[in-house]
Amino acid sequence: MRWNSTATLRLRYAQVDLSDAVIEYPMALIGHHSPFGLPLEQSLDESKVAEVGDRDPSIYVKSIRGVDAAHLVMTDVNLSRCLFVGAFRLDQIRIEGHCDFAHTPRGIFVGRALLPVRWWTKRRVLLEEHHWRAIPFFGQSNARAGWSYVSPSECVGLSPHGLAATYRQLRKGYEDGKDEPGAADFYYGEMAMRRKDRTAPRGERGLLFVYWLLSGYGLRASRAFGWLLLFMTVTVLLMMGVGLPGSSPKQVASGDIPPNLGHVTLTIEKQDPNLALSAKDRFTVERLDKSLQVVLNSVVFRASGQDLTTSGTYLEMLSRLTEPVLLGLGVLAVRGRIKRG
Repeated sequence: MRWNSTATLRLRYAQVDLSDAVIEYPMALIGHHSPFGLPLEQSLDESKVAEVGDRDPSIYVKSIRGVDAAHLVMTDVNLSRCLFVGAFRLDQIRIEGHCDFAHTPRGIFVGRALLPVRWWTKRRVLLEEHHWRAIPFFGQSNARAGWSYVSPSECVGLSPHGLAATYRQLRKGYEDGKDEPGAADFYYGEMAMRRKDRTAPRGERGLLFVYWLLSGYGLRASRAFGWLLLFMTVTVLLMMGVGLPGSSPKQVASGDIPPNLGHVTLTIEKQDPNLALSAKDRFTVERLDKSLQVVLNSVVFRASGQDLTTSGTYLEMLSRLTEPVLLGLGVLAVRGRIKRG
């Protein structure tokens, strides 16, 4: 198809394939929510169409491959079956209204991979990611895990690098439209594909793995706060066990008194904190309270002022380094989901 002027298509019960279409002027593809009207305020009888189709009046866009999407506007259409990889200037496409994308598989899946039990947080994905993840690796297919499997011939050219570029352009389009919460899933997909790209440096993929594990690329607040709670719990237990001294160290003054009782110089020394407690005496309510004070102050990057053993001092330093970072990642994730442009 070649569109040499502006056009608006309002459709129902339709599947649209725009592959290699030439769109030189703005073209809008709009899903029509109600039956088309006829004269005398009558509605078009759609019963025959519904019987032939799948009774779903939505518009299913099947592909925009090879399309310069700068002039394309899609409103209230279903993109769960749409192929995006291969389109041009996707960062300028306008996707408005309620447009459904494909989603990650639902539920928990058991397989034979390194992690036999897998589950995915619900997010919008491209159909091509479904196809790529379902490609058999080492003789195993992920199709059983809920990803949509297609024949290998239809996956030619699919790669994490290409998928990351497509996600990046869609993310930029949403961000330019001041819809940063809507761009979050595409940012997640971009980072996930970068992490899966074996052509990228191993160090970069390692950093992305840690970023994903701790906070889901700064988008999963529950994951970041969960790690923060775990780190705090472990730190409190270690503080009670080896971090707090058995008693507060006392200051000792030492010096010599001259025979003529003249000027006296005293040296005040503080004893090194010593654990010196039996195992059963370390886990008490009093020590729990002190440990909580140390850890909570570390979260907000403050010194507790408590007397600590050598092990406790290093624990506090580690806590002040890691726990504020996890708190920041959790806050960043919440902000990314509610921020308005």
